[in-house]
Amino acid sequence: MSEIIERALASVSESFIAASGPGGQNVNKVATAVQLRCNVYALRLQPEVFRRLKLLAGSRMTAGGEIVIAARRFRTQEMNRADARERLSELLEKALFEPEQRKKSRLNRVGKVQRLKGKKVRGTVKANRGKVRLD
Repeated sequence: MSEIIERALASVSESFIAASGPGGQNVNKVATAVQLRCNVYALRLQPEVFRRLKLLAGSRMTAGGEIVIAARRFRTQEMNRADARERLSELLEKALFEPEQRKKSRLNRVGKVQRLKGKKVRGTVKANRGKVRLD
């Protein structure tokens, strides 16, 4: 695990809230859902990693720079806590991964001629699809 992910998991704050969904009558008595908050500014990310994280997090990132993850998939606090931490680490891993830049492809002269010929054929097919005129 990366140092940044370890730092993030060490600095999260968790609060337990009442959850909807599975749990029967237990759901009314026990706060099993977890709301996990992680301050992104405290992680001291590089600017490009921060930009990717902001894009990936979307509405889960607040204006104050906190990522808020709510986990209520399971019936127990521990399972929801583990789920929220796993989702945070996955989000950070995706942000740390730098995608390769797409290289612009070059088309040779023969390929260009074939492409234009194909476009011409499709254009004539489409032009001939109009209404039939009886002249």
